[in-house]
Amino acid sequence: MIQGTCLCGSVSWQLEGEPDGATACNCTACRRYGVLWAYGYVDEDIKTQGETSAYVRGKALGFHFCPKCGCVAFWRGLQKDETGKNRIAVNLRLSEPEKVAHIPIDHFDGLDTFEDLPRDGKCVADYWS
Repeated sequence: MIQGTCLCGSVSWQLEGEPDGATACNCTACRRYGVLWAYGYVDEDIKTQGETSAYVRGKALGFHFCPKCGCVAFWRGLQKDETGKNRIAVNLRLSEPEKVAHIPIDHFDGLDTFEDLPRDGKCVADYWS
């Protein structure tokens, strides 16, 4: 299990299991937030706690952040996917470094092509140097 919390501790999340990658997206929102995402389903493998505020972008996503310290904690899908569940992604930058440092980075071109890009051999720890 991996856990994350905002700077002030008011918002937290838990991710069951180990993600096979952390997504670095270059879309207009993610590149501004500087987040690294790990994905799951609401209240299935990812649970959240604490009151958040959300920036709702279009009809697809709500970016949830702590209203006290401003940390972006997760995004939540606004509609159920083809499985009938709501997708969610948590910001791995809110985790303790030693828990996530080894996770490989996946790149997603959310700006131009909306496609996955090849891995470049970097892991989460490489984004801290």
